[in-house]
Amino acid sequence: MTGNTRIGFIGLGAMGEPMAARLTAAGFALSVNDADAARTSRVAAANGATAAASPAELAANSDILVTMLPSSAIVSAVLEGPSGALAGLAKGSLIVDMSSGVPEMTRTLAEAAAAKGVAMIDAPVSGGVSRAKTGDLAIMAGGDAAAIDRAEPALKAMGSSIIRTGPIGSAHAMKALNNLVSAGGFLIGIEALLIGQRFGLDPALMVDVLNVSTGMNNSTQKKFKQFVLSRKFDAGFGLDLMVKDLGIALGVANATATPAPFSGLCRDVWAGAQKYLGPGQDHTAVAKFSELIAGSTLGEDDR
Repeated sequence: MTGNTRIGFIGLGAMGEPMAARLTAAGFALSVNDADAARTSRVAAANGATAAASPAELAANSDILVTMLPSSAIVSAVLEGPSGALAGLAKGSLIVDMSSGVPEMTRTLAEAAAAKGVAMIDAPVSGGVSRAKTGDLAIMAGGDAAAIDRAEPALKAMGSSIIRTGPIGSAHAMKALNNLVSAGGFLIGIEALLIGQRFGLDPALMVDVLNVSTGMNNSTQKKFKQFVLSRKFDAGFGLDLMVKDLGIALGVANATATPAPFSGLCRDVWAGAQKYLGPGQDHTAVAKFSELIAGSTLGEDDR
């Protein structure tokens, strides 16, 4: 029963907070922790969860520990630091890393956990904040089949699609490669809109045509009108995180000796946008960098 499984959730950011809320809604006994103590208290109060002062304190009261953090380096610090979660986890516990991580670092952390009698799987997500709120995330799961089986009730509370990708680290590799494809589709779509506008086509009309044609992708469906043409640039996923994930994807290419020239160019353009726009930008703001290069702004008359 869900009520008998104690879950500890670390990382209550834009994605983590609604994911934690889905777990309490499903009936799990939940403890939460975040680097921001005020956020920890607020989320705990809003969801009937227990606020933990440290990862170790949270881990001591958890059968399953979920991490939803910005990077593998932060996951490592949370697990292995002086007040880290590994110090508090009992033998037989399970770590579910739902962050977007570096596969090799994930494998190293899994080995450290195994030495303490703790299992670990990687289970990154795709779908954004809106799908985190509805519990409709796509979840990639890597690791031992029995460990994934054990995590599955909790994963099903947060996602509608759970896809097993193979051994530990494979899900993090898949997540990075998914974001590589997404990032490439976004860039080529924005360039097409800029070309079309310069020719005399209306960008909004172009999006409509793409969405009933073979050029359709997630960006044409859910980002171009909503966040670029509207000039809102607030889709809820950071540019800094996208550049990090593209770096992970290129790392996988290098580790496997796979030539990936377009992938490298894609990463370089996103990294250039990050440097130009500065930290803290939404990933859809990369369109501003494409506009800079083109000398045009979408929605303005270039004729």
